[in-house]
Amino acid sequence: MKKALITTTAIIGVAVLSGCSTAGPFVTSISSDGSGGIIVEKSTVKYNPWTGAISNDQTSTSKIQLK
Repeated sequence: MKKALITTTAIIGVAVLSGCSTAGPFVTSISSDGSGGIIVEKSTVKYNPWTGAISNDQTSTSKIQLK
């Protein structure tokens, strides 16, 4: 009985820890700022294997002035 409880606890622990995975940050968008520069948007991609959903997370925007 004690061995079965330990095994069950280990399986639940692995399932909880393997819930989501992330990758990145990746450049998701590059556009003009209208005054000779560019706007670069970066996001982290998040995949949830339980629901099959892919989403962007932690998005940041940087402006770069070109000369």
